[in-house]
Amino acid sequence: MQNSAELQLKSEEELKSTEVDRVITVDEKVKYNLMLLYSVIILLSAFIFNSPQEIISGLGRIAIDRSILVSDYMEIGNIGAAFLNAGILMVLCTLIAKKNEVNMNGTTMAAVFTVGGFALFGKNIYNVWAIMLGVYLYSKYKGEKFSKFILIAFFGTALGPLVSQISFGLGFPVGVAVVVGYLAGILAGFVLPPLAAHFVKFHQGFNLYNLGFTCGIVGTIFMAVMRAFTLENEKRAIVASGHNKELGIYLYLFFASILVFGYVFNNKSFKGYARLLKRSGRAVEDFVLLEGFGLTLINMAILGVITTSYVLLVKGQLNGPIIGGILTVVGFGAFGKHTKNILPIMLGVLLASSVMQWEVNATGPLLAALFGTTLAPIAGVFGWTGGIIAGAVHMALVMNVGSLHGAMNLYNNGFSGGIVAAVLVPIFESLRKEV
Repeated sequence: MQNSAELQLKSEEELKSTEVDRVITVDEKVKYNLMLLYSVIILLSAFIFNSPQEIISGLGRIAIDRSILVSDYMEIGNIGAAFLNAGILMVLCTLIAKKNEVNMNGTTMAAVFTVGGFALFGKNIYNVWAIMLGVYLYSKYKGEKFSKFILIAFFGTALGPLVSQISFGLGFPVGVAVVVGYLAGILAGFVLPPLAAHFVKFHQGFNLYNLGFTCGIVGTIFMAVMRAFTLENEKRAIVASGHNKELGIYLYLFFASILVFGYVFNNKSFKGYARLLKRSGRAVEDFVLLEGFGLTLINMAILGVITTSYVLLVKGQLNGPIIGGILTVVGFGAFGKHTKNILPIMLGVLLASSVMQWEVNATGPLLAALFGTTLAPIAGVFGWTGGIIAGAVHMALVMNVGSLHGAMNLYNNGFSGGIVAAVLVPIFESLRKEV
């Protein structure tokens, strides 16, 4: 969904030099240990909901599923299998980042949480590696360290369904289909780095999910080629329901624990949070570098409570896609999102969906409200009015762009968000009065 290319707008050194005096620093080892802890917690959560036998069986179904939008792994496998899939990928991504000596800053935290969130409905232990391998091969081709592109590799797994759909969804012999699926994934991963660096200019950093837009373009091209050979992806909407009580309790406890850690790492206080809320969120604003690890955790926890509560208040269902959206918002609480800039977007989506043809608590509008916060920087720069308008336009657009990429880009909202930002920002800029 996203933002590795956005790092090219401003270096970490520049960010560190701005207001380093007031940032409470935390050792990299401690930050990595905490991220590993939460990754393992999600992994072990599997055994709260299902037996080991059920989990292994469900994980097998997940691995060979075609995984295009919307494929809820809590329904296709089971809740435990979905959490195990998410936990495994979060642990592996964290270890890969550590092995490549990538700092555990806001972008890395956002990437790990996003991978975990989407591993509940589209990314799995089979389909992500081809994309990552493609990005790795690009780094070798350029003669540069993989660490420079590692966030693109993580976020680029949005195209995991491309691999799964070709492998298992088109009816070809499995042996041939798996090879072709992996080759397609490698090719997609290979072209992501140069495209991501270019497309960030399209929305000027107002769409936090830059890789979502990039993957949307790549997925659209692949889908066009497939359609040229009369290959079409059947529409899908598999979602679980009826688990609000247990999953709601789980999420609130999860976020409460993050809040406690944030409070401790911020010298046992919430001091500085009001200052964080003044930031626009426009890329690049890495909250770990700018405001400290503790304040960032506090912000992430608050966003988790807000988004979970929104789903429950509108009587939506907590399931794989919705929890994936919540975890993604939480992850980007380390990189651009906070209470003040996500609420206008969510309100815009809510108002729009209440008068449009969709129910506000249906899966599509709920995902638009959660993932639509990719446009939080618009609210951060142009205020509540701009944010509400952006949310409303996004609600209409996101329900129509999925067919372009055949539902193979999991970051459909990032694709839509890039278009919305590219259209609205120049208009808002031209109408804004000079101060």
